[in-house]
Amino acid sequence: MTLLIVLIFIGGYILLATTHLTKVNKAAVAMFMGTVGWVLYICYGTDFVMSQHPREYYDFLAGEAPNSAAVKCFIYDDIFLKYVGKAASIVMFLLATMTIIEILNNNGCFDFITEWIRTRNSRRLLWTITIATFIISANLDNLTTTTTMLVIMHGIVQNRRQRMLIGSAIVLAANAGGCMTVIGDPAGVMLWEEGAVTATNFSAWLALPAIVAWALPTWLIGRSLPARLDVEWPATPYRGDDTNLNRLQRLSMLFVGIGGLWFIPTFHNITKLSPFLGALCVLSVLWVVNEIFNRKLMNTEQMALRRFPRALQYGSLQVILFVMGIMLAMGVVSETGFFGTISEWLDYNVHNVWAMGILAGLLSGVVDTFTVAITHISLYPIVDATMLDRWVDSDYMACFAQNGIYWKLLAFATSLGGCLTCFASTSGLALMKMERMHVGWYLKNLTPKVLAGWTAGLLLLWAESYII
Repeated sequence: MTLLIVLIFIGGYILLATTHLTKVNKAAVAMFMGTVGWVLYICYGTDFVMSQHPREYYDFLAGEAPNSAAVKCFIYDDIFLKYVGKAASIVMFLLATMTIIEILNNNGCFDFITEWIRTRNSRRLLWTITIATFIISANLDNLTTTTTMLVIMHGIVQNRRQRMLIGSAIVLAANAGGCMTVIGDPAGVMLWEEGAVTATNFSAWLALPAIVAWALPTWLIGRSLPARLDVEWPATPYRGDDTNLNRLQRLSMLFVGIGGLWFIPTFHNITKLSPFLGALCVLSVLWVVNEIFNRKLMNTEQMALRRFPRALQYGSLQVILFVMGIMLAMGVVSETGFFGTISEWLDYNVHNVWAMGILAGLLSGVVDTFTVAITHISLYPIVDATMLDRWVDSDYMACFAQNGIYWKLLAFATSLGGCLTCFASTSGLALMKMERMHVGWYLKNLTPKVLAGWTAGLLLLWAESYII
């Protein structure tokens, strides 16, 4: 049964890697992996439980005779719900940040970006829009940030090739900015919740590598653009029926949304509660401010529609289902003991976190950024730093302690590695669909540039590990 579950897992990996060819939705694949895996697991629940959790199971029985109903209850209460809780916390965090950016966008809070990039100079426009993307994605959901910026860019730049180049730079900036903070990427959120990293240490280590990995390819992309772009400036969107906010009110909402998310690490350190609770608190405050500012809209029917963000209706449900499915799939594979076997093999035959990190980054460019990151996070438990002196190779095991280099390397390598191809990240797929971009064109024109930035960032992170 372990072999069957692992084969389903590997089959899911293959489908995720070929989704641009098969056109099978990633969310459907992930949900199939997660649900079928747990059904197969519980069918042979006694064998798995006695192999992985014998002591906990006997404590659960409390002297009662073991039977099939008891083992199923134990799996549900003590094993399955643990992974559901982890997945739900990430999903709720994503839902909150997606809704925050939707509310801000609905109220024209990002119209300032269109004003800032009002130029025909290709390099100025490229750097302005990617800097904005980099900063926003460090605090909000990568996909929604990317989609918002792509829509802005699509309405301005008329030449399709120029849009593909600038759009690729936007995707890269979103992934680089997202990996720089613990709240900017789902993998970072999970590492933070698990206690593998702390917010300040994580950002301090990854800030420079992320900036270099974004800035170098962006500079190279800028050299591929003509000096003057073929642009057309659309009229300022009419917002009389959906919002009547003035500039000060829009800036206030932007401050509440972005500034509130900056407070989440402090909230987590003080309360020790899950970060998603802080994100929901920020969302609730922003939502109240939104309704106060928009209470006098002329069209009440439009008001009813705009008060309920689209992120809660359909737009981001596929991402949420994908994350839930992948995390459930990782949980069931972990409970079979397969990940433990793989980690022991890597410790014995590879024994180098940098090699594992680079491999994860390259793999994330083929399969899927989040899937590869969560897989490698699941391979190793967090080592207690106070127990390092008991290990023969304490320097190697220190890489897996809190704030160990393995966790930061993994977050950086997979997030930026996903940009090596345009189909390995959800943001890249959004660009492909919007601009009808072919994989071959991306591999020829963008992959070498992204690879240069990714390599430079890894070298800088490696240098930091020796200096700090």
